[in-house]
Amino acid sequence: MEKFTLINQAKSQIKIFEPFEDSSKTPSTIDAILISYGCVLKRSSKPVMKGSRVESIEEARKEYKKLLEEGWEKTCIFNSFFKKKW
Repeated sequence: MEKFTLINQAKSQIKIFEPFEDSSKTPSTIDAILISYGCVLKRSSKPVMKGSRVESIEEARKEYKKLLEEGWEKTCIFNSFFKKKW
């Protein structure tokens, strides 16, 4: 499962949907989605992330579908800001 980033029509808000792995279970499984949300001040700078929450996969799908119906678009312009650094 991959990460998806949506941006609103005004290009002022983003939501990031990514797998949430429960590391307390062995082997770790993905049974939820982490939804992070934030504001875009400038396209060339990192968005200001306001918070995040964990939802079931089904609830995350419903929200994703609703956002697309409202005119949000899938984007990848901010992916470089959110790469995991190990």
